[in-house]
Amino acid sequence: MSDLPDPDVLLDVALTIAREAGELLALGREGTVATESTKSSPTDIVTALDRASEALVARRLGELRPGDGLLGEEGSDSPGSTGVRWIVDPLDGTVNFLYRLPNWAVSIAAEVGGEVVAGVVHAPALGVTYTATRGGGAFRHAPASAAGASQAGVALTGSTESELGRALVATGFGYTEGRRAAQAAVVARVIPRVRDIRRMGAASLDLCAVAAGTLDAYYERGLKPWDHAAGGLIAAEAGLRVSDLRGGPAGESLTVAAPPALYAPLVALLAEDPPADRD
Repeated sequence: MSDLPDPDVLLDVALTIAREAGELLALGREGTVATESTKSSPTDIVTALDRASEALVARRLGELRPGDGLLGEEGSDSPGSTGVRWIVDPLDGTVNFLYRLPNWAVSIAAEVGGEVVAGVVHAPALGVTYTATRGGGAFRHAPASAAGASQAGVALTGSTESELGRALVATGFGYTEGRRAAQAAVVARVIPRVRDIRRMGAASLDLCAVAAGTLDAYYERGLKPWDHAAGGLIAAEAGLRVSDLRGGPAGESLTVAAPPALYAPLVALLAEDPPADRD
């Protein structure tokens, strides 16, 4: 494993490609965008630009990092031969994108030996890019400073809020009727016990907002690797605890991200009589 690239090298690749994909999406958004197909339900949409963005990412990774693996939301899945695998959401927040809401992003993470070591969440419409490397901290960049490794930008340290009752908590919802009903029941239990709830429609940006301290905490069920790989690293490198409900790796069963002072009470609240998921 000693011949594997430094995380900062992988971060530079991710930044380069995320910015190119973001430019493609921003230009495409100037025209008419329509739903091309659906996945798990009629509300789980895919546009031609989702697929075009993933195709661009795959092509550029093939040029800059030949032999690496790739797992992408829109179907890319190759193990590679180098020990490096890229985990990509080519357009996180597709519904926001369709409706011209600014909360959408390109999310690219580099994984080595099953561990995410570099991550980029690039949000062109918001004018912000988030980056992190394993052990190197998490950073927020304005557009002009988004090139280069993680030394540039503003270091992220999460929220200083210590009382759950004063916490602004973000979450998200799945696309099937059964899962949404179960998630709505959890929100009904959570909202009287926190300051308020936000649902902004892009998991990667929710995780980055918690890392930046513009949200206090976040939880969501049903996230896939491409939803949380880059954002989860950014949150963890900002000093947050990122896990499932039992303290294991974040994933589809649940993803929780919160500062240490809020983590235990939020997990305890979420663990109270969880409703059955009817998926």
